[in-house]
Amino acid sequence: MQTLTKTLTGAQIVTETLKKFNVDSIFGYPGGIVLGVYDELYRQNCIKHYLMRHEQAAVHAAEGYARVSGKCGVALVTSGPGATNIVTGLANAYLDGYPLVVITGQVSAELLHKDAFQEVDIIDITKSCTKRNYQVRRAADLQKTLAEAFNTAMSGKQGPVVVDITKNVFSETAEFDTSLSCDISTHLTSDYDVKTALDAICSAKRPLIIAGGGVVQAGASKEIREFAKLLNIPVVSTMMGLGAYPADDDNYMGMIGIFGQPCANKAVRESDLIFAIGARFNDRIRCCFPNNELGKNLIHLDINESEISRVVPASISIAGDAKIVLNKMIAEFNNTLYKTDFQRGNELKKSDITPLKRSSAMHSFEVMQEIYECLKDKNPVITTEVGQHQVWAARYLKFNTPRKFITSGGLGTMGFGFPAAIGACVANNEPVICIAGDGSFQMNIQELAVCMDYKLPVKVFIINNGYLGMVRQFQEKTCNERYFATKISNPDFVKLAESYGASGIRVEKIEDIKDAINKAYSFDGPFLIDFAVEPKELL
Repeated sequence: MQTLTKTLTGAQIVTETLKKFNVDSIFGYPGGIVLGVYDELYRQNCIKHYLMRHEQAAVHAAEGYARVSGKCGVALVTSGPGATNIVTGLANAYLDGYPLVVITGQVSAELLHKDAFQEVDIIDITKSCTKRNYQVRRAADLQKTLAEAFNTAMSGKQGPVVVDITKNVFSETAEFDTSLSCDISTHLTSDYDVKTALDAICSAKRPLIIAGGGVVQAGASKEIREFAKLLNIPVVSTMMGLGAYPADDDNYMGMIGIFGQPCANKAVRESDLIFAIGARFNDRIRCCFPNNELGKNLIHLDINESEISRVVPASISIAGDAKIVLNKMIAEFNNTLYKTDFQRGNELKKSDITPLKRSSAMHSFEVMQEIYECLKDKNPVITTEVGQHQVWAARYLKFNTPRKFITSGGLGTMGFGFPAAIGACVANNEPVICIAGDGSFQMNIQELAVCMDYKLPVKVFIINNGYLGMVRQFQEKTCNERYFATKISNPDFVKLAESYGASGIRVEKIEDIKDAINKAYSFDGPFLIDFAVEPKELL
């Protein structure tokens, strides 16, 4: 009879559990406390470790990997500052709802609460920005805790989980259960919910679908398109939902919110019923609808029951997985005598505002238009940093498939996009475009070394206006043009890239954009383009 257990050290249990959960990539930065795990990673070849240059970047890279692959991202860091440096990455993943398991080292159990070298209470520090966190003080508890961490990160509304492991655990031995399997929970939805919602939609004269990031995470893009086309309902998306519904489809109206398309916001105002799927209605959206346009007749579908009606009261609540619910609604519609006649023209799309040029200089929206035209057939993953360039990208780059637009939504993290591009590149093994501002790029610029070390074809397109552009724009509008601490000095980005061994060029003329993009994309390895744009353009 085959034995189902074997005796392993804590460090071995970590690596063997990762293998059980089909982890093939891990992003990290070593330290003395976690050397046992690093030694075990050295001894195996199933999991590839990517040495980042900062722990925050390691977590962002793990999130980029998770967003593109649909798997759980994994990061490994040491104790003390190694652990505290992960907090921004955790908060980013928590607010946008992406699954991570972040393993931190901790001082030995007998030294806890004695101010030992590099001891910090990472459990209390991360309680507000994780789905759950655990501290493991005995090797006997390690496998069960890691398995629970993966299930917690991936189940329901996804998010980050921290597993803090004391130093003694890595050398202690315990029994390892080789029969361990991954069991992710699902959410069921009653037929009553589906029928009630479908009745309401079919009774409305101007129904509208809002596609949020939950559609992407549920893998429900095919279903939402089938449902919208079946009933001929217009669709808008949140920024996190870009790509959930094809941007070139006639039913798609655009992105809503403060930086969204005017036609999309107007479509919401004119609708008499909203079917929101996987959207949480943050303040960047709510501020555009001060007259209760979102809540006048709302069907809210979300995998997290506590998210429903938390911000905007729902008329009909559906707690469940978007893919499962939409399939039920499609089946129910096809099996009944429902009749729909929803007609919407393109007049709202034609009413969108064309950006104004402030000077003869190259402008960001012109760069975005060229990026889209050059790369639309290649359909690459595109990440962004945070700022004006992020909004230009969201407005002008059309995404027809999910998991292609990777951006920081809830936290607005400068420094996210570049390491996220590294993780995305690891996940899909194809060129990834990172659109960055000159300010944001300098937050994690050191990760250029990672691109070179692992020969990752990340293409960085810097929209360089010499300012912290979004903040400068706020100063222009609210501070009577009193610009303070927003004009930023920059290095020569091309020379900087070359100092890491990468290649780069600077573009100052519109007519040179296309050739530069084609050169960057076809180049075998990391490539940087420094686009010099109008310093004071407005969104």
